[in-house]
Amino acid sequence: MNISSYLNTNFDAITLSEMDNVKLMSRTDTKFAFNSKFLPDILSKMGEFYRILEIDRERIHHYKSLYYDTEDRKFYLDHHNQRVNRNKIRFREYVGSNLTFLEIKLKNNKGRTIKKRTKVKQISDSLTEKQQNYINKTLGTPISVNPKQWINFSRITFVHKTQKERMTMDINLTFNNNTESGDLKNIIIAEVKQERISRSSDFMRIAKEMSILPMRISKYCISTLSLNPELKGNRFKEKLLFIKKLKQA
Repeated sequence: MNISSYLNTNFDAITLSEMDNVKLMSRTDTKFAFNSKFLPDILSKMGEFYRILEIDRERIHHYKSLYYDTEDRKFYLDHHNQRVNRNKIRFREYVGSNLTFLEIKLKNNKGRTIKKRTKVKQISDSLTEKQQNYINKTLGTPISVNPKQWINFSRITFVHKTQKERMTMDINLTFNNNTESGDLKNIIIAEVKQERISRSSDFMRIAKEMSILPMRISKYCISTLSLNPELKGNRFKEKLLFIKKLKQA
């Protein structure tokens, strides 16, 4: 199956402005990871239920992200150590939209993800005073962070036709820092975004029918450990083994 051609002919389009009703800046996230060989079968079952984001006639969109962390990797270790309240900071360029933001993701003890962001001119490997103040204010405490790694991928965004649900598929994922690089190129990272978790999601049903189960997976944490194997990572070993099996499937 030619994925681009299939997306163009089998899904109704939704525009960026129409998506305002499902921004879901405060939401629950349910993630999945599967080998790209399952993608044609999954897409063939989704067209009845989802529309697809189209920008300038493109339905696959490219994202560039530069992630920041503290010198001692607080954000990575908070996730590894299973702290319920944790954060991520990144610059993200939405390439097809010509938009770039400084974004902060806050995960709270109720399992909700809250995303705060402010528009910037371009991705930067240093923070302006204004950007640093924005981070401090959003997190509620002064914090010193610096750039750690790039994560780049292409994304297909779906919006459910009747439910308040967005669903994304990240493909062709690559990551790198100043010395190392890696990829998850034949793995799809899918994420269902809802106001509250509802198992009535058609994608969740389709995934379950194909024995693809939800899993907790962080692109930032997996890439961080891949690029820096000396870091504490015992709680991610099972996920890394699963990813390795997916790549070989």
